[in-house]
Amino acid sequence: MTEKTASVHWEGTGVALAAADHVLGNAHARITLLEYGDYECPACHQAEPMVRHLVDTHPGRLCLVFRHYPLMELHPNAERAAEAAEAAAAQGRFWPMHRLLFAQAQHLTPAALAGHAQSLGLDMNRFNAEMADRIYTQRVQEHRRAGEHDGLRATPAFFLNGQAVDVSFGLEKLDEAVHAALKSA
Repeated sequence: MTEKTASVHWEGTGVALAAADHVLGNAHARITLLEYGDYECPACHQAEPMVRHLVDTHPGRLCLVFRHYPLMELHPNAERAAEAAEAAAAQGRFWPMHRLLFAQAQHLTPAALAGHAQSLGLDMNRFNAEMADRIYTQRVQEHRRAGEHDGLRATPAFFLNGQAVDVSFGLEKLDEAVHAALKSA
């Protein structure tokens, strides 16, 4: 799958992307799944394998966009984890860090984040300096503000071609919505 940061409006999807968005899959797919997530959120942790499966099983037809929505009042390590993902993105490793953060959701302390970065082979001098200077805090907060603008209060939150998908009663609703969109595309 293709990993990139986008700054386009995808015709036909109803999704306007920002330069800080992370894209996985075909950037020209007619179906875009936008996820707002929190690395310390148990429900986001449960959703991650399904989201990855949807993208992997529909190559070329589905694009995933991820935005950070750390719920700091509930998850004290979520914002720093999002910043670590952004620091990894600066070195071209957002998606590997993204997967690792969800796989290690119980290990998101600053020391654990540095260990994750090291396991991915990141330039540790750069990673540590960027984390110490909190240079990605603004980007993470911009993602959160975009989510608030879209009316979010919880994670995970999904938008399929710009339309909200309610997963409050189970992730099968997401699967159904994606498959219905794929059929009509």
